[in-house]
Amino acid sequence: MKPEETVDFHIRAAWYGFFRMYNQEAAKHGFTTSIGFVLLNLHFEVGTPATKIAPLMGMESRSLSRMLNNMEEQGLIRKEQAENDKRSVLIYLTEKGREKREISRLTVRGFNEELSSKITPEEFDTFVSVMNKINSQIESQTGLKIKAMRN
Repeated sequence: MKPEETVDFHIRAAWYGFFRMYNQEAAKHGFTTSIGFVLLNLHFEVGTPATKIAPLMGMESRSLSRMLNNMEEQGLIRKEQAENDKRSVLIYLTEKGREKREISRLTVRGFNEELSSKITPEEFDTFVSVMNKINSQIESQTGLKIKAMRN
């Protein structure tokens, strides 16, 4: 089987394209795609437990810790101990973080709006259905939970 005949080849190629495209836009504003994704996954008002962010993004927590520290140094987030559980740390967006989050949101939304002019709602529904089947197969083979998110 040739690589281009596999499902993962096309998903990986598309993901790489997304990452490069979003990085080009993020770089114009002084951050990265990875930081943009973190910003998009933080609860806007009540903060997000640090332990919940990595699973939301499909990351290992040790990779996220370094990124959160960098984001704090850049003034994008602030960390606070949870009042009800002193072991828990909540992550909040700063004003600068909210600005960068909005740039990320508009970038993702803009790409999706452009794409929606090129594919029909039926094609999109088929795509989502196929991706759900792929995720179900991964879950059944590995026991990993794949959580699709909508922002």
